[in-house]
Amino acid sequence: MAIRTTAAVLVGRAVRVAARLRGGGSAIPGNIALKIDPGFLERTIASIPDGVVAVSGSNGKSTTTNMLAAIIRAHGLKVFTNPSGGNLPQGIASALLSEVTVSGRLDADIAILEIDEGYGTRLAELLKPKTVLLLNIQIDQLNRYHEPDRVAAMLGRVAAASTDGLILNREDNFLVDLDAQIPGRPSRTVSFFGGVPSLVDGASHGVASADRFGAASAVPGSRPAAVEVVALDGARATLAITPVGTPDGDTDAAARTEIEVRLPARGMHYALDAAGAAAAARSVLGDRFRPELVSRALDTLETVYGRGELLEVEGEQIEIIMMKNPASLQLNLDSLETAPEQVFLAVDEGTPDPSWIYDIDFSALDHVDGITGSKAWQFAVRFGYLGIPVVAVDLDVKAALKQFLALPRPASGHKVMILNYEQMMLIRKILGFKELEGGGAA
Repeated sequence: MAIRTTAAVLVGRAVRVAARLRGGGSAIPGNIALKIDPGFLERTIASIPDGVVAVSGSNGKSTTTNMLAAIIRAHGLKVFTNPSGGNLPQGIASALLSEVTVSGRLDADIAILEIDEGYGTRLAELLKPKTVLLLNIQIDQLNRYHEPDRVAAMLGRVAAASTDGLILNREDNFLVDLDAQIPGRPSRTVSFFGGVPSLVDGASHGVASADRFGAASAVPGSRPAAVEVVALDGARATLAITPVGTPDGDTDAAARTEIEVRLPARGMHYALDAAGAAAAARSVLGDRFRPELVSRALDTLETVYGRGELLEVEGEQIEIIMMKNPASLQLNLDSLETAPEQVFLAVDEGTPDPSWIYDIDFSALDHVDGITGSKAWQFAVRFGYLGIPVVAVDLDVKAALKQFLALPRPASGHKVMILNYEQMMLIRKILGFKELEGGGAA
């Protein structure tokens, strides 16, 4: 077994170097390592003293995993995580290759792992998480998941795998009572995070939770929260945290600690991600948890690539907004403070059926400077029906990008790119940003 593990690590690392030279971010190294040593991932993770925290949901997984890892590190623990969003077994194995010794030993106290909701049941069986953090259930990849109820059932099985802690979003139609639906209910601690009603109800389209039919008794916002978003100002949020050992939701001002945190970008959805990360850290750390370290960790945290990321290209800042699915696009549009002076859109076959754009409120945009990618004309037609002017449509991504970047700097703000995942990866690579984990230019 030791020889097989060593071979898996050495070959996987060699493939990883080759993958990075051509543009990074590949799960192929992990896939090859697992073919050489099928037990590599399970055996390595099982050796971590404080076990696994699994983070899942329709949106916000990468951002929240990044936040939670930073908070736990700020408390002095050594953390292993999958920072580039590789949330399938091969992606997690790829992340391991840069952390383990040649013999397969991992020097970490705890693993904080983003896991794919579709593969979550299998990963939960493999990784045996002590704690599970579930963020939301929203309309997502209908070609893959079909309907939200199916995702809810999958994440319910992930939640049932937790042994120590389960942290849920009380503002979500499906998660507000998920704990009551888990059969057997072992002695895990269940806690919730959320926002004050004025913030949640005041958001243009709420928190974009998928509709749940026939469950009138499940009322979003009705569960007491261990961590609550109580104020939001641009990319700054105030979190009210109930002390460990105090009943969740205790609104006594003397009992709760309020902290201000920096978010990766504007929006209530990012504030809820921060609240979820803080609630998970509180659950995992118990009496060791220090609210002030949440502020310290998030104030210095680098943004996960493509999620509200600001790239600097030739001295000019460009904001990347990702449209992974209808909810992510709508919430990111809602978070725009004003219509961008310059905006570019790119979408390709990674969004197989973009018909959902007819349900999106695009009123945050007053024009689009350029659209590219194989699905460009579908979006151009939609904007035509809405009366939103489109300056140019060019299916050649490089040419369209070059034309957009050649525009004079905006008089206010910065350039904005709205991209689906595949185009985000491609355009970052074209611009020279090939290092996913660090987010820096190559």
